[in-house]
Amino acid sequence: MKFTENDHTFAICAYKESPYLESCIKSVKSQNKKSNVIIATSTPNAYIKNLAEKYNIKLFINDAESNIAGDWNFAYGKAETKLVTITHQDDIYDKNYLELILYAFNHSKNPIIAHTTYYEIRDGKKVYSNRLLRIKKLMLLPLIPRFTWKSIFLRRRTLSLGCAICCPSVTYVKERLPKEPFEVGNRADLDWQAWEKYSKLKGEFCYISKPVMGHRVHEESETSNVIGANNGRTPEDYEMYRKFWPKPIADLLIKFYEKGQSSNTL
Repeated sequence: MKFTENDHTFAICAYKESPYLESCIKSVKSQNKKSNVIIATSTPNAYIKNLAEKYNIKLFINDAESNIAGDWNFAYGKAETKLVTITHQDDIYDKNYLELILYAFNHSKNPIIAHTTYYEIRDGKKVYSNRLLRIKKLMLLPLIPRFTWKSIFLRRRTLSLGCAICCPSVTYVKERLPKEPFEVGNRADLDWQAWEKYSKLKGEFCYISKPVMGHRVHEESETSNVIGANNGRTPEDYEMYRKFWPKPIADLLIKFYEKGQSSNTL
């Protein structure tokens, strides 16, 4: 089966009144391969409503209690297509993002997800190389050859060192995953938790090593908020390491991983 742009949806998760939402919308509407776009929010307001109307995008309101996993699951569920990218409102996508995603899926036999390398956006400038980005590229290096995409061993070894898969870069094959792919509970590592669970499935984690989407780093981002809240990531990070390693090794790895958290703050 071959996937086309008609099989795909960008499901934008909008929250409050982000000044970057319109840039995100423009980036997904400007893809070389035009697909479906929806907006989902648990904080409805005139700002989001007006942008949805301006760009003729269907808007869905989540009336349930707001949390990250619930918001992502809601957006994921509202996409009626076979493929969905959970799009974070502060991020942007290069014009060839979807084109490369579709190419990867259509050159695999049993895809589960596809993900890409990313660049950071800091103070409005694109940053393609820093310590954190270099480490993540190095971690994903074994997964560049297409024949490695189906290797459960390699993807789990990669994930055992940290979460190198950028969540907003991921496109999901819905028929391979649960109706609600993210577990409520974790605040910072719910994506790493999901990759760990799905890494055990037979099939392919398709990887595109080109940086074709931008992750914005700013003071009000959720990642920065979690890290700043009494080092809120560390307990979740340690819990993830324990899924792969015995306690002595997890104790050692968490010390190195904590240092990398500073790259997500300004």
